[in-house]
Amino acid sequence: MAKQFQCELVSWEEVYRLSTLLARQVKDAGYRPDVVIAIARGGYVPARLVCDFLDIYNLTSVRISHYTAGSSKDETARLSSPLCMEIKGLKVLIVDDITDTGDTIQVALQHIREFGPAEIKVAVLQHKKQSKLNPDFYADKIVQWRWIIYPWAVTEDIGGFLQAMPELPDTVEAANKILKADHGVTVPSQTLSQIFQMMEKNK
Repeated sequence: MAKQFQCELVSWEEVYRLSTLLARQVKDAGYRPDVVIAIARGGYVPARLVCDFLDIYNLTSVRISHYTAGSSKDETARLSSPLCMEIKGLKVLIVDDITDTGDTIQVALQHIREFGPAEIKVAVLQHKKQSKLNPDFYADKIVQWRWIIYPWAVTEDIGGFLQAMPELPDTVEAANKILKADHGVTVPSQTLSQIFQMMEKNK
């Protein structure tokens, strides 16, 4: 039987709105980063938007492996793609989509500090109250835990939920009924049809 827990689908419009708020917080705080470091993969889009809003050209990334397909989670966050840019003496802004446990950003901080930056601050779109790490900036605080599904991860997350079901539903309607009961979400029919097609191609 698939694990039941609440989820929330975040739209592209909401991502844009949250990214705007996040960039405004950074600017209002008087922090002017020399470089933005996205935490791959969830931080790619927010980091690019924040760079755009703050007129920052230098954008790079590190990758921390923690979650696998859907909401499956490895026990330990680990660095899988190190920083490939000289940042010694620079002011850094780390950007990610969310602080869940906080483990991912803690690993990123430990790694980035080894490069000798002048200052590091952390910014995320959404901060979960339960996180062990408190970011310097966040656009939204999540008090009641739920799994957040961003638009760039819908296929991965929903596909993972479907694969975890004892038996794949025959129709989009049947799948949505189970997703609503188990996770509190309803996926647009066209999107869910595309996910079914991708799953078929990947068999």
